[in-house]
Amino acid sequence: MKAKSLGLAIAGLVMSAAAAFAQSPTLLKQHNDWAAYALTGGSGKVCYALTKPTEMLPGDRNHGDVFFFVTTRPAEGVQGEPSLLVGYPFRDNSSVTATVDGTNFTMFTNNDGAWVDNAATEAQLVAAMKAGREMRVNGESSRGTKTTYRFSLSGVTAAINTAQQACN
Repeated sequence: MKAKSLGLAIAGLVMSAAAAFAQSPTLLKQHNDWAAYALTGGSGKVCYALTKPTEMLPGDRNHGDVFFFVTTRPAEGVQGEPSLLVGYPFRDNSSVTATVDGTNFTMFTNNDGAWVDNAATEAQLVAAMKAGREMRVNGESSRGTKTTYRFSLSGVTAAINTAQQACN
């Protein structure tokens, strides 16, 4: 399980690095609070739905850029992978909790990102997001600050569908 978690974390970090060094992503369409993007890099096409938090707590801290993604990478056999990227490192060996309308999902952390451990739980989280109204994500920074992010789910289904269609 740890090897898979590390593999997922590395894949996510590679995707982030690829996005940073590849061409700029193309906005496919804005769907309410979510947007669909696509980019082509050295490892093939990457498509994703993306949103920013509507609330970041504590309010007196610099959270940096915070995004929640649902990513498709066909060359790697990845479809509908939820992840969180924040502007600071999470506490080592910690997890974050994503709560969608009262249902909790645990995500492991690695540096400034968080991912779900297995594909079955990924699909459950994405299904809950599509059916839900709001998602909250709670974590802890490497400095011990407890953080909470609130995300609107308005437009998530359309944005995920647009992103996945662009990569198929």
